[in-house]
Amino acid sequence: MKKRRIVVTGMGALCSVGNDIDEMWAALKAGKSGVGHITQIDTNGQGVKIAAEVKNFDPGNHMDEKEARKMARFSIFACAAAKMALDMAGLKTGDFDPVRAATIIGVGVGGLDEMEKGSNIIQERGPMAVHPLIIPRIISNEAPGNVSMMFGLQGPCLCTTTACASGTDAITVAADAIRSGRADLAITGGSEAAISPLAVAGFTRLTALTTAFNDQPEKASRPFDKNRSGFVMGEGAGILILEEYEHAKCRGANIICEYAGGAMTCDAYHLTSPAPDGSGAVRAFNLCLQDAGLKPEDVDYLNAHGTSTPVNDPTETLAIKQVFGAHAQKLHISSTKSMMGHTLGAAGGLEAVVSILAMRDGFIPPTINLDEPGEGCDLNYTPNVGKTAQVNVVMSDSLGFGGHNGVVCFKKFKE
Repeated sequence: MKKRRIVVTGMGALCSVGNDIDEMWAALKAGKSGVGHITQIDTNGQGVKIAAEVKNFDPGNHMDEKEARKMARFSIFACAAAKMALDMAGLKTGDFDPVRAATIIGVGVGGLDEMEKGSNIIQERGPMAVHPLIIPRIISNEAPGNVSMMFGLQGPCLCTTTACASGTDAITVAADAIRSGRADLAITGGSEAAISPLAVAGFTRLTALTTAFNDQPEKASRPFDKNRSGFVMGEGAGILILEEYEHAKCRGANIICEYAGGAMTCDAYHLTSPAPDGSGAVRAFNLCLQDAGLKPEDVDYLNAHGTSTPVNDPTETLAIKQVFGAHAQKLHISSTKSMMGHTLGAAGGLEAVVSILAMRDGFIPPTINLDEPGEGCDLNYTPNVGKTAQVNVVMSDSLGFGGHNGVVCFKKFKE
């Protein structure tokens, strides 16, 4: 059966280097780091004092402030990015059948910050002092739930929670909903705001975060570099509007690119470490290429997971070599986590947006802080300075705790 074609008609994003698409993309192209000292929480006693925080963000620019006060930060980010994407797509109420519009957004941690605040209030002032909306602020599905209510989408509405692959997997699930005929369009991607005392302490205790650059925040995230020592937590949201091609064509939409394919696999190996041979990631890459009907040599740019951890980067490199063969040496690769940090459940959404922008403008964003490649990291990661290139096909991969592997692929649109 012929697959329904899916196109991207809108995008929205905010992260540590920008509160909208244009600001974010300009910063990434320039190699600007968004990492700084943590301001949201007291870091006294914490081993890590840096993160890639969203800065100078005003929810009132995107939604009613009264409604925003009902939501947790991760939900606010999702709603803001969704509004940006809908505005870019030129979609308004009446332009689509609401029961055939899906909302599928990935969230890795959810309202952990709200849970911590609520727990502290119970201890200090008792149970009846807890905010009556504490539960809706905590649960991860409230990101797609709030987006669907804000914009009147009544089709499939769900949250993918697959650690760092959450946003990428959400895009694949949303595309499958359109291909299956259950929806004509979808708001999809990822959102996260997990810079909380428990999250910082927990990731530090896992030895996942770098503790070596508290005095040089902008140098801390260094994917594929010899001196990498862990990732830097970030936050934000990246949202796409996926739309069935005929639906977009009928309303005269501006088509940004075409969704080509996606895939999800699991290592079934370890709680936090990838399979050493990269086999789960390899299967995800290959299944994505198969779904897209593309060959490895068709791919021009890969936005790598590139976490800046000792284990991920060489294992991911090994997987790339197995999938792309000789083409791996020609493939343009970069990790924008070097600038925006690791945004956990939002990473796949943000990095899909970045990949599409790279294709749109023919520009490969850099991997900053890559001064000397680490052992086993010997591909073209676009060190420190971005460059122009012909880009017709892009991929983005996300490899999460629990062995979750997600890959998505986009290509230039042709009638």
